[in-house]
Amino acid sequence: AIHALGMQVMLDLVYNHTSPDSWLVFNNPEWFYRRENGRFGNKIGDWWDVIDLDYSKKGLWEYQIETMKIWANYVDGFRCDVAPLVPLEFWLKARKEIDKVRPDLIWLAESIEPHFVRDCRKSGIYAASDSEMYQAFDICYDYDIYKYQSGALRGDYTLGYYLHHVNLQEAIYPDNYSKLRCLENHDRPRAAAMIPDEQLLRNWTAWIYFAKGTTMIYAGQEYCDSHHPTLFDSDPIIFDEKKDISPLMSKLAEIKKAPVFAYSSFEAKAIGNGGNVIYAKYECDSDAPIEMQTVVGIFSTTNMKQSLKVEIPDGYYTNAITGEQIHVFENTVTCNAEPIILFL
Repeated sequence: AIHALGMQVMLDLVYNHTSPDSWLVFNNPEWFYRRENGRFGNKIGDWWDVIDLDYSKKGLWEYQIETMKIWANYVDGFRCDVAPLVPLEFWLKARKEIDKVRPDLIWLAESIEPHFVRDCRKSGIYAASDSEMYQAFDICYDYDIYKYQSGALRGDYTLGYYLHHVNLQEAIYPDNYSKLRCLENHDRPRAAAMIPDEQLLRNWTAWIYFAKGTTMIYAGQEYCDSHHPTLFDSDPIIFDEKKDISPLMSKLAEIKKAPVFAYSSFEAKAIGNGGNVIYAKYECDSDAPIEMQTVVGIFSTTNMKQSLKVEIPDGYYTNAITGEQIHVFENTVTCNAEPIILFL
């Protein structure tokens, strides 16, 4: 029924751990990690509500992969919870086996923050980096630079420092890498809470769509919900249609389907007074399969109207978001604090 609506389904695979009363606990207790006292436990102490699986047991590998094969007949992708804590060799074997059933399945890794990787390794806990994860996965979470993104929003870091880390991703990951870009999710604060000004929220939303990779929208984000629901209690999301920015999201999703976003190099920098405007550009690779244009995005993190010096030839262009005509004169454009995307 979901496919009939033109949508696709991703299944959340939690393969690092289970609840203490899961079916596997009672039927295959030998597949679980145990503490020195012989009791079930987990390696990450903060996760008090779960117990870890033990991937030194090859029977567990077979069981998990067979389960994935079943679901691969129905769903379009797997979102793999804390994937770096499960051995990379398991994911590589799983992908090889699943490709026989569903070669076009999308593999998304909930990768973890660099400090989490470092702390795990320091404690003798296996943890893979994003660079390793891309051997088996198509998309990784953007947690490697989320610290700088949220820091830029709070004023802890400059916008330019955040974008410096965005640009680093172009060099340290595979050429065709895809990052899951998000302003919020189940583990992070609401975007509308961090960015209460709707105009600025529109700019940050447009940037998250424009940035290289795949955009994630958390339930309620399209209605600027500022209340973060708890994971453990009934806490309904408030859908306030008076604050609906889903038309903007729909337009941005349509724009992002242009081929240039898949066959180009990407770079972003901070410009404007005080470096408070994101200026990002996609330029086609020399081996792009079809002739494509350069595309530029301008996203203001301030409500101040200002003139910006840009690397765009003089002329008249159309803002792909609004249809508004944009005039570039002497390589200068006027930014009224609304997001701009130009195909040159």
